Amino acid sequence: MRVRLLDVAHARSGDKGDTANVGLIALKPEWYDMLAKYVTRDRVAAHFTGVITGAVERYELPNLKALNFLLHGALDGGGTLSLKTDAQGKVFSTALLRMVVDIPDEEAAALGLPRAMDLA
Repeated sequence: MRVRLLDVAHARSGDKGDTANVGLIALKPEWYDMLAKYVTRDRVAAHFTGVITGAVERYELPNLKALNFLLHGALDGGGTLSLKTDAQGKVFSTALLRMVVDIPDEEAAALGLPRAMDLA
């Protein structure tokens, strides 16, 4: 089943120099393990292909039911140097929530995950 991160998590983002910092937090505690399993560093890097120029790091925060991603080379030099409209990286959280993950139907049903509708 295809699941939008928007339907199972919320996110916050900001900047640290040229790196965007994105926190992804499960809307329900029981959904954290699914996020940790399917929202991988490689998957996030692929999602931001062409938007960031550096590596992606992932940190797990199970006590907060959250993942934290550092997107290196995301801000064109950082807030004081960048000519980007969003030099502080605030929209990276929204961009991450647009990601869709494929979850096996049985696993999705057991967790009560909402199905992503009308996705190509």
